[in-house]
Amino acid sequence: MARIDVIGLGDYIREQRNAAQLSLRQLAATAGVSNPYLSQVERGLRKPSAEILAQIAKALRISAETMYVRAGILQERAGDEAVTSTIAGDATLTERQRSVLLEIYAAFQVENDASRMSGDNTKGTS
Repeated sequence: MARIDVIGLGDYIREQRNAAQLSLRQLAATAGVSNPYLSQVERGLRKPSAEILAQIAKALRISAETMYVRAGILQERAGDEAVTSTIAGDATLTERQRSVLLEIYAAFQVENDASRMSGDNTKGTS
């Protein structure tokens, strides 16, 4: 696992908060953290846990996976960004459902890459 870039993560959270037109106080209350703690996270002085990142992501209405990627906890997924973004942003799915769909999509990408490497271009075609 890569080391968490707390300053970059804090900047990202601040950007997302501003884009959502939320004050620091509003985001802290919605995420269930204190104002001083969130302020320290945004300034890169604190390294939040994965659980806190998930709470902040939920409050910002972005996927926890997006937050984990920005924090360096998860690696960015391969594939068409439009597909992964759509799945990650679908509010009708639970976090677990989004995660499972993204894992399945990633598995297909790996399988397709392996097929291309082996020269088997007929796999998956009708």
